[in-house]
Parts: sequence; structure tokens; C-alpha cells
Amino acid sequence: MLTLDLRDELSEDELAELRWHLGLGPKPEILRIVTEFPFWDEDDDGELVVEDHPQPLLGRHGEAFKMDGALISVLLRRERTWFGAWALTSRQEIHPDQFDLTGKLLSWLATKAGDCHRRFDGSVDLGWTRFYESRQAEPLVVRDGVVIWPS
Repeated sequence: MLTLDLRDELSEDELAELRWHLGLGPKPEILRIVTEFPFWDEDDDGELVVEDHPQPLLGRHGEAFKMDGALISVLLRRERTWFGAWALTSRQEIHPDQFDLTGKLLSWLATKAGDCHRRFDGSVDLGWTRFYESRQAEPLVVRDGVVIWPS
């Protein structure tokens, strides 16, 4: 669950790509935030082939599969900007196989987060995370550009 406010320094290209990742807009021609989406497949000769398959990382909407409730993503322009110019909320199910790709997007979001999300040690609070088997949520934090995923 992401709940954060973003500063007003997002370019139109960044906003377009973020909206795509949230399932709120079309895929931009050029991806600048997360640039590669490797997908491993086997060709007709049994050789491993890596292809690029871009997909929104936080773009699922509707009924959740592994947890209660719904999957959503919302990005709103704030009228009052003392927290940040943009309010972002996203509730998603992320498979551990997607942690690396999703981590790239979350690390980028941390660089754009409003000051109220920054801790004294320089890390950035983005929301909460938990494994679907657990009811205990843990802070979702980016520290030194790296997402601290639950163990």
C-alpha cells in the first residue's frame, strides 16, 4: 500500500509514465523511469531468449487475488500543496519475482516524495507492505535508493 505525496517537480513525461504504471493512462513511447522489462522465454531450439515486455507495475484495478479487498491506484493533483503537489495511493499485490522491477519504480518515487515522508536518517516512507499470509503490516521504506522489502 503506497500512500505518499509527490513534489511539484514532475515533468509531463514523468507524469505520463507514472500514470501508465498506475493503470491510469496509455504507455508512453519512451520509458524513462523503468526502462527494461526482461522476460525470459525459450525459442524453438530450446535456447533461452530474453525479450522486453513492458507492463504497468502498479496498474491492477479490481478484485484482489491473494488478499481481501480491491486493487487500486489513484494519482490526484492537490489543491493545497503543503504536503506535496500530487497525492498518490496504490494498493497492489506484488509477487516477489517483481520486487526488482517494482523496486526501481518505488526508488524513483522516493526521490520525488514530499519532505513529510523523509526520516531523520534519510530514508523515505512510502506506505506499508506485508506478505498476504500475514496480517502484520511493515513500513515500506526506501533507504539509500533501495527498497527494504520484508524478509
